Amino acid sequence: MTTAERIRAVFADAGCTGRLHARRCDGNDEEVSLGGADRVVTASVYKLPLLLAYCRAVDAGRLDPLERLTLVPAECTPGPTGISALHDPVTMSRRDLATSMMTVSDNAAADLLLGEVGLGPIHELLESLGLTRTRLVGGTADIQRSLVQDTDTHSTIEAFAALADNDEAWTVSAYDPAYTSATAPEEMTALLSALWRGEVVSAEQTEFARSIMRRQVWPHRIAAGFPHRGVAVAGKTGTIGIIRNEAAVVEFPGEYPVAVAVFTRAARADPALPAVDAAIAEAARIAVTALRRALSAD
Repeated sequence: MTTAERIRAVFADAGCTGRLHARRCDGNDEEVSLGGADRVVTASVYKLPLLLAYCRAVDAGRLDPLERLTLVPAECTPGPTGISALHDPVTMSRRDLATSMMTVSDNAAADLLLGEVGLGPIHELLESLGLTRTRLVGGTADIQRSLVQDTDTHSTIEAFAALADNDEAWTVSAYDPAYTSATAPEEMTALLSALWRGEVVSAEQTEFARSIMRRQVWPHRIAAGFPHRGVAVAGKTGTIGIIRNEAAVVEFPGEYPVAVAVFTRAARADPALPAVDAAIAEAARIAVTALRRALSAD
């Protein structure tokens, strides 16, 4: 059984379809791909190119990372984590907002930074790297508005409750890469590989981006495939309804880092699908294992 066949079987056993791409971050052409060129919904993985566009704006002097901003949680984009989960106004620097966006997938921080960076510079960054199939149409607030409209509900809470009902078959724009922010797995690994080679932003901002990605708190997807001492997983998850994703770089000591991106669509709409999360971990483990190579191997 080939690597791709093994990965396909993992997804089938978990009750989901999956697209995956993996490559070493050394510029080598070797890859593992299962639908790696297919367009997929980003969900919160969109925060990765947003982060790098923010870092470029800092490099260019357009944004001051140390400037402090005050946010009122009740006025922010809703989300289960981050600023919108708080009760009182908070004041944070821009770089701490970026940190919260990546470590706990803070929707409020992401939408604030998106408003400051703008979609134009994000697309300029993607195009400069040849990532022509990745397009963002807005932030989390835009997605939530579309969900409320598509489910004919009155609030974000009601919309997500409707999506979680397995007795209803919802076709919403947030599930369709033609209508929402989308990418291809191979473009996310290309972006990560370029970042790890220091080709996207300055050395200072490269280290900042890598460090906060290594501090992502969610251990249940790609990180679960590598529970080994000394192994770092620097990633960004994305979840919306039946969509569960993650793009990450897996770093074994003394080896080339490997970028892997996994995008899935589940058959069921339950809010928690541990079998699918475990499939993302196992698929990533299979792909990364096939590409591992010691730094001294060259």
